[in-house]
Amino acid sequence: MALSKAGVLMAAPGELALALGGARTSAARLLLVRWVQGGGPQPPENVVRIPRALRLRLAREPRRRGREVPVVPTRAGKLLLRSRRPQLSQPRCLTLGRWERPLLVSAGWKHRRACGDYFQLERSQEQAPALAPQPPRAAGGDASFQALGLGPALVSALRSLSITQPTAVQRRAIPALLRGGNALCAAETGSGKTLAYLLPLFQKLLSRPALGPAWPPSPRSLVLLPSRELAEQVRSVASSLGRSVGVRVREIGGGRGMASVKNQLRSDPDADLLVSTPGALCKALRKRMVRLERLCCLVLDEADTLLDSTFLDLVEEVLMQAPIAHSPKEVADQWDIKTQLVIVGATFPEGLGQLLSKVTNLGRFTTLTSQNLHHLLPHVKQKFIRLKGSDKSSELLQLIKDQGPSSGALLIFCNNASTVNWLGYILDDHKIKHLRLQGQMPAAMRAGIFTTFQKGQRDVLICTDLASRGLDTSRVELVVNYDFPSTLQDYLHRVGRVGRVGSAVPGTVVSFVTHRWDVDLVRKIETAARRRTCLPGMETAIKEPLPKTDLTPADKQ
Repeated sequence: MALSKAGVLMAAPGELALALGGARTSAARLLLVRWVQGGGPQPPENVVRIPRALRLRLAREPRRRGREVPVVPTRAGKLLLRSRRPQLSQPRCLTLGRWERPLLVSAGWKHRRACGDYFQLERSQEQAPALAPQPPRAAGGDASFQALGLGPALVSALRSLSITQPTAVQRRAIPALLRGGNALCAAETGSGKTLAYLLPLFQKLLSRPALGPAWPPSPRSLVLLPSRELAEQVRSVASSLGRSVGVRVREIGGGRGMASVKNQLRSDPDADLLVSTPGALCKALRKRMVRLERLCCLVLDEADTLLDSTFLDLVEEVLMQAPIAHSPKEVADQWDIKTQLVIVGATFPEGLGQLLSKVTNLGRFTTLTSQNLHHLLPHVKQKFIRLKGSDKSSELLQLIKDQGPSSGALLIFCNNASTVNWLGYILDDHKIKHLRLQGQMPAAMRAGIFTTFQKGQRDVLICTDLASRGLDTSRVELVVNYDFPSTLQDYLHRVGRVGRVGSAVPGTVVSFVTHRWDVDLVRKIETAARRRTCLPGMETAIKEPLPKTDLTPADKQ
């Protein structure tokens, strides 16, 4: 290897192979420099020119290697993240630094050769965070429902339902809601939010006398929900409590015509609590079948779905007709009735603050949040598999086969109704009994499908995100994301179908990752899991700062 008269670096083929093969080592680069500086022997007849771009790349190599992220060594002990490649697994005892970049398993998943790779988030605890035991109070006492301010009648009704201890979100929400102010209650899925707002609502109804019959019906409280299945579930829970304490509950749902809604209202015009979907309620309000002038409490459950583009105008119409209170003093006045507004959900959409500012004072809102809000559930095993689209059905059939008939229920999520139907035909061909649930079904066909699944008459349900919001799926042990969800909010809600309060086992979630845009979300999930932080972009979308709730001494510990 030598320099020509033109100053071009020349080398024999054998010498070039040596230089290129060992160019990444310091010894090879040093040898190359010595050949250049020493002149070396005369060049042979056959020479190969080394391109200038290659020489520049070799010169930059030391600086580039200095910026590489070191591989995290695998230590002995329990794992937080288990990878197909052991060197990428992360032990539970390892804590990443604030500015330390984790080496992701999904970093190369956009390449077609990544198909077949996988990683799994292991359980870091067996019990749901909502069921964590209450720490001892600094001032003594207990954490029972009676200590939270509920009356003996409600406590006895809860005991008859085998509910004796409140969950973490109920310990925070019940005292705050009993004080009467408008509130935003945010907690992870499956943590007991339904009872967190129903119990103080019932307590207020029992403490205030009924104002007598009226027509059109004017309920004293209203719970608004995004789907008929969820409305049926909340009505069932409220009715079981109401029968014991004398509170009358009525439900109205759409999809069956206004004659059905009118008959439902006439069957019990003096109902204390009305459970409804936005569409059916707005139609009843426009036809003056129901009024909201006596409303003392309005609950918007699953707020992220209620306030999307599908329901936003309907919800705003309801809020404009209700006399929303601006302070707790207005709620406490029994002669000039004002409505306490409660927003409930696990995630919240953009524009919530702008909507609420039209009907009430945002500065008087109280925010009630749980410690694990927007975090991945630590007691649920979550597995991500990189697959080709053509391999998803065979992988699903293998999962169902491994599940076995003696295991719990299986929930399969798809992103659209057509995939639900197509996948149903596949299971029919393999003689697998199942149910299907999607929003394009007629109301008469949808009625009772989820109830049949809850009762255990079928163990496999194929559905869209219609079944991912609020529905009680304590029977489910395995959730399969056949289509990966399009947002992180949808992923959290789907994962929340297992490991709920009342579930016998924590459950497992398996996600099929197919598209390049799915990989972007998986990388965010893996990064949050390795750092033990909340998922990005999940902050509450109220622009103005909200005051935090008063925590008990035990909650501050």
